Amino acid sequence: MTQSLPKLRLGTRGSPLALWQAHAVRDALLKAHRWPDEAVEVQVIRTTGDAITDRALSEAGGKGLFTKELEEALLDRRIDLAVHSAKDMPTRLPDGLHLVGYLPRADVRDALILREGVALRDLKPGAKVGTASLRREAQLRRLRPDLDVSLLRGNVHTRLAKVENGDFDGTLLAYAGLSRLGLADKVSSVLETTDFLPAVGQGAVAIETRFGDIAVDALVVPVVCPATGLALRVERAYLGQLDGSCRTPIAGLAQVDGEEIRFRGAVLSPDGARYYEIVRYGPRNRALELGIAAGQEMRALVPPELLPH
Repeated sequence: MTQSLPKLRLGTRGSPLALWQAHAVRDALLKAHRWPDEAVEVQVIRTTGDAITDRALSEAGGKGLFTKELEEALLDRRIDLAVHSAKDMPTRLPDGLHLVGYLPRADVRDALILREGVALRDLKPGAKVGTASLRREAQLRRLRPDLDVSLLRGNVHTRLAKVENGDFDGTLLAYAGLSRLGLADKVSSVLETTDFLPAVGQGAVAIETRFGDIAVDALVVPVVCPATGLALRVERAYLGQLDGSCRTPIAGLAQVDGEEIRFRGAVLSPDGARYYEIVRYGPRNRALELGIAAGQEMRALVPPELLPH
């Protein structure tokens, strides 16, 4: 590391999972550039989303609640890069910011955590399952309309505690997050994507910088994963065509296989009774076009009342 290189200031939320992600990026940067520990400083920034624990994000303003303060710090040059869960990122970023890339994607699947039993079929009719995700709620209602699905907010440890102490019979969380926190042993079963499609960006850690900040971007590029970037380009383009917020249950997963990308997307009614799915394939050099076409196809398929216009 040269004497002229300033210390990189990395912004993150303060939850245990957000801190894991931030330190994963920090460690990757230190390793890639053979820097000393003090070269990258982690700054914790409290977001509006962290302060809201009593209602669904869809009622409070949507995904941007977890990114707004971090992005303000970027634009004000108080930090040099921000680290996010990719699934928390709105499809439209503030002017002057962009996503430079992602760490290699982890397992994209959702995990089921039950107080008793191991699978969805083990839940008794009327069992109370908690989630803060409309996507998870809708897919759960589709598979088990007899369950009592209720709001459960808070960080991973808070949600697990609510199940353990009997407030809920079960909950759904991202398997990647549980694994990163060393909590994979809490998982009753992992839900396959054939039945339970993940959120756009699930399992990916996003790195956001100021657009045109070439020096910072050049330092970040060696740690990002090109295949993850291609998959997320498809998924975010798809979501952008649907004007995806936290108010519509939308799922999507792109997978890169050699020179081809396979994409599968779904939109549900909140009660899970209506389900719309598309599958598309395309070459990896047309990732953006694939995502846009998939989103346009889905918008034409889904009744207008389920998607904002």
